[in-house]
Amino acid sequence: MPIPVILDCDPGHDDALAILLAAASPELDLLAITTCGGNQTVEKCTINARRMCTVAGIIGVPIARGAAGPLLGSLHIGEYVHGASGLDGPEWGEPTVPEAGESAHDLIVRILREHPEPVTLIPVGPLTNIALVLSAHPELKANIREIVLMGGSTERGNDTPYAEFNIRVDPEAADIVFRSGVPVTMCGLNITHQALATPDVIERLRALGTPLGDLCVELLTFFSASYLRTWGFTSPPLHDPVAVARVIDPSLVEVVSVPVAIETQGRFTAGATCVDLHHLTGEPDNALVATRLDAPRFWDLMIGAIASYE
Repeated sequence: MPIPVILDCDPGHDDALAILLAAASPELDLLAITTCGGNQTVEKCTINARRMCTVAGIIGVPIARGAAGPLLGSLHIGEYVHGASGLDGPEWGEPTVPEAGESAHDLIVRILREHPEPVTLIPVGPLTNIALVLSAHPELKANIREIVLMGGSTERGNDTPYAEFNIRVDPEAADIVFRSGVPVTMCGLNITHQALATPDVIERLRALGTPLGDLCVELLTFFSASYLRTWGFTSPPLHDPVAVARVIDPSLVEVVSVPVAIETQGRFTAGATCVDLHHLTGEPDNALVATRLDAPRFWDLMIGAIASYE
């Protein structure tokens, strides 16, 4: 039976490809796409989710707008990576897939209450929506099978020296999620940097000869330029689909069980994920942390998903 999932995202180039992977996978039952502010404002991120579903022909999956900003403070957006629209690169028409008539919070709560089996949450943006649900409805924790997120790092950050972008945007929300007691798998920069969209990957997408394949080439070409300019990467890492791939096929992603704490107060380290790989703190394990990606099989899965769209 397919695994029921909710994809919580802030599209974003890599979020856009995560949507394609989640919707195409026969192993998943994509119940909803929820959005939050992150890579761009929540208004733009919601439009971008609708854009991707429109061009891919993904219908029947509700798209609900969530938190506009973090639990505390103001929103820090990733325009320096994703551009003014959040999905710069292609020329976009007006989306025809509608926005849901209920908020992301209400939709997540309703699905968790009504679905006959526990639901997996796949947040690949800031964790604000998930933290709000956990805080307001702790009784629904038993209705969550697991949370498989893209965020954090076992090493250095990418938005500040020690903080990965998604966690840095809302560290208080991340703290709530990691301390929730719900099973958490963290797919951080240390593993997503193994999912590089190399020239060979780009050529495989171009060789599909489909409109969606060509669109993905345009998205990754813009994304590649951002990564080269900002971090010196010659090929950009495709972060968010790694979390989706972990749910589809856990064997693609090796993990270790460790304690993870979120730094919320540090002057230079707020948003850092303190991953105790060697169990030095004596704290109990509260997360599975991804360490190694089977990159060739990941790209076969990703490109196969894009090829499946007509």
